[in-house]
Amino acid sequence: MKKLEECYTNRELSWLQFNERVLNEAGNPRVPLAERLTFASIYQTNLDEFFMVRVGTLMMQMNSKEKIRENKTKMTSEEQVAAILDRVCTLEKKKAKIYEQLMGELEPKGIRIINFNKLSKDEGDFLEKYFDAHIAPFLSPMIIGKQQPFPFLANKQLYAIVLLTSQKGKKKTGIVPCSNSVFKRLIEIPTRPGCFMLSEELILHFISKLYPKYVIREKSIMRVTRNADIDAQDMYDEDMDYRNMMEELIKKRVRLDPVRVELSRKINSKAVDELSCFLEIGKKHIISVKTPLDMSFVFQLQSYLRDKPELFFEKRTPRDTPELSLKESILDQIEKKDVLLSYPFESMKPFIKMLNDAAEDPDVVSIKMTLYRVADRSKIIEALIEAAENGKEVIVLVELRARFDEANNIEMSHRLEDAGCQILYGLGDYKVHSKLCLITKKKGDGFEYITQVGTGNYNEKTSRLYTDLSLMTADQKIGADAAKVFMALQKGETIEAGEVSELLVAPKCLQNKIVDMIDEQIAAKEAGNEAYIGIKINSLTDKVLIDKLIDASKAGVRTELIVRGICCLKPQVEGVTDNIRVISVVGRYLEHSRIYRFGVGEDEKIYIASADFMTRNTVRRVEVAAPVHDEHARKKICHIFDTIMLDDEKGKEQRADGKYADRKINSTPLDSQELFYKEAYDRTADAGSRR
Repeated sequence: MKKLEECYTNRELSWLQFNERVLNEAGNPRVPLAERLTFASIYQTNLDEFFMVRVGTLMMQMNSKEKIRENKTKMTSEEQVAAILDRVCTLEKKKAKIYEQLMGELEPKGIRIINFNKLSKDEGDFLEKYFDAHIAPFLSPMIIGKQQPFPFLANKQLYAIVLLTSQKGKKKTGIVPCSNSVFKRLIEIPTRPGCFMLSEELILHFISKLYPKYVIREKSIMRVTRNADIDAQDMYDEDMDYRNMMEELIKKRVRLDPVRVELSRKINSKAVDELSCFLEIGKKHIISVKTPLDMSFVFQLQSYLRDKPELFFEKRTPRDTPELSLKESILDQIEKKDVLLSYPFESMKPFIKMLNDAAEDPDVVSIKMTLYRVADRSKIIEALIEAAENGKEVIVLVELRARFDEANNIEMSHRLEDAGCQILYGLGDYKVHSKLCLITKKKGDGFEYITQVGTGNYNEKTSRLYTDLSLMTADQKIGADAAKVFMALQKGETIEAGEVSELLVAPKCLQNKIVDMIDEQIAAKEAGNEAYIGIKINSLTDKVLIDKLIDASKAGVRTELIVRGICCLKPQVEGVTDNIRVISVVGRYLEHSRIYRFGVGEDEKIYIASADFMTRNTVRRVEVAAPVHDEHARKKICHIFDTIMLDDEKGKEQRADGKYADRKINSTPLDSQELFYKEAYDRTADAGSRR
């Protein structure tokens, strides 16, 4: 029998495996070419955020007097950072091969990114004139010296670094900012339509013109990634308005320490030493990259390919669910039956209409809602503003600590407050990550609740890009629990054990309830009955839940886990996790819905939730999971889950060694997301034909 310790995977290394699966889609010939460019860019932006947040956290821990070890693999912060840097260097080589492959496949389509080696003299002369007229006037070259200290390098911005020798033989370093909104990033060669040069490469080629009194020894494009993991609690001041404090946090984040430096060309070791000293960063954090350091230009390339629809995914439009009529009151319809929406295959319009109906319904007394990330020009915000202006009580908890959306949420909170909404800013010790909306209506001499619980944000844009579930229900027990959640939030408190009967509410009433339900399945198996656990989440890191799932596996409970990203549990380890299967799906849409299933048949408990199985979700945030009682909705959820388990087009299965592998299940590979869209389309078509 294997040891328990062999069942764990380090969180950071597991995340890098996930991002490699994203990168693999950029190299997947079955994905349309233009969409593969998107996956390449997503890989980079994912990695940027990983360094800004996770590596930033580890580097701060390294400065701690206490040696901090990760609680599963027992790796120290130093060991984790070293392993990350080694793995990233390997992935950079893979990315370079895929990028070269993509550029090669774009050439027959009329698109090329070229360098000076492939230009004629006339084309070179044109680019020099273009540089002199349209780029050089907007550049600010600097030289580092005693009177000119090393400049602050902004996060993720491009710079040219150049090693210089003066006429007197003195060695200097020059820095030129290359990120500028004034000039274009892609410069088209007029004699060759569809051929482009990146502006930073043009700057680097003609950089000698910026330093005419110096000899250029070496040069490279450089990009710095800075730590962004700053905690609002570190800045807490009870005399400062919370919203103002968050504004200060955003300003402070801009100047945090570097965690990575990328170079487009190798420079000599002495220059690396100097750069390491200037930026106060270890030399191993200075990484050589063979692709453009900022991949966002690929979206401009896509605009030149729009006349070739075969290079893109076929257009998909979320379908209107046939379960609801947009011509009638959504509130009235939900009073008669629960409805579960499945994004992005079904439209978010019924939920938005429900808010609009509530804003206008004279019987609606109040709307209460938690907001984490919302879209620009959000119709949801407009509905809440209208409700407040119509005299409804509108209470909105705006989580200002939604990372990288703080500024947007601050602006949104001002708009809501100006309209007369009561704004809550969350709890000091816990982020509010739940997706909960409660509408209270007068009903005769009493009142009734309409509740919506979701797995994803109230965001019209992401509802077309992420897979999520949204349950709208008139179940009064669920409504009463939701009312208790909002009451606690209004008082700055959390729900205590025993206060709710239907909802699972973190931080105090979710992890323990899940443990109880896993124990029920263990007891059922030990009693000789059928037992089952099915979990769909984004990440699995909570050691309490991991160990309990291992207990279930040892007891013989069949356990299926759909984990899109981090998975710190290795399945199929002999004698320990034999009964656990782990599937990850990376496809056209970001898998984001959370589903919990315990048991079989009529006794099966089914929940949808905002919480992943991460400690930050289960015990450090306010999260909500809701039971699904409606038979039609339950069947819909089970169908979604079971279909994903059979996905052998985008689904990869984790093996006992922790690596992910392709699998062959169906005679024709099954893409679950494509099937869900087809089914939504067919349901709409069938409903239309019956009318």
